[in-house]
Amino acid sequence: MLAATKAVNGGAGVLYLFGNYSGDKMNFEMAAEMADAEGIPVKMSIAADDVASAPHAEKSRRRGIAGIFFAYKIAGGAKADTRASLDEVKATVDKVIENTCTMGVALSPCTIPAVGKPNFVIAEDEMELGMGIHGEPGIERTKLKSADAVAAIMADKVIKDLPFKAKDEVAVLVNGLGATPPEELFILYSKFYDILGEHGISVYKAFIGEYATSMEMAGASFSLLKLNPEFKKLLDAPAFSPFLPQWRRA
Repeated sequence: MLAATKAVNGGAGVLYLFGNYSGDKMNFEMAAEMADAEGIPVKMSIAADDVASAPHAEKSRRRGIAGIFFAYKIAGGAKADTRASLDEVKATVDKVIENTCTMGVALSPCTIPAVGKPNFVIAEDEMELGMGIHGEPGIERTKLKSADAVAAIMADKVIKDLPFKAKDEVAVLVNGLGATPPEELFILYSKFYDILGEHGISVYKAFIGEYATSMEMAGASFSLLKLNPEFKKLLDAPAFSPFLPQWRRA
């Protein structure tokens, strides 16, 4: 991490943006201390968007999952490109984190190559609501439900959390965890779109695909970002990455 910090530092400092996991926090904090000793200013922003992992009142305990996508896009794919200061980039990203909520569902485990076996066990006719991308426990294991039923459960949890309200404008992320066909993600999005409309919430932009995967895990997550004019402008800004080639919005 220190080597990467040195490589990307252009003189204005470096923002560390990562999910809320104890190992990640420990390693980034160590790297920040070493970078500071070498005269490189470092700030940290920690995503904690998983509504299933802790109640809203204890948001600092939440895991960071797929919703971090919005923070990455707005931080490195836009705000930093405006030549904003390190403090300004962090302030914007922290607002994004505060306004992002996610919930996932898993239908199968994944196998980490170094381990060589699935990281949890789940029956073929079961699913787990709220499971983390590393196999962390969710809030409920049930028999498989229809895509519409799953979408309704996830949307209810996410919308009530912030809460999102009528006349809010949002960006949506329907994220595949590694082994879910795109067609199934679009089926989920169709139901999410209808539910948001029933709540008077308008969708400004939607991202549907694999953005935060967990090897070959079958499942998906649903993220909402409450938008404001600055977020919309930064979300629309061109980005050139193998995972997100985006041209300017007309």
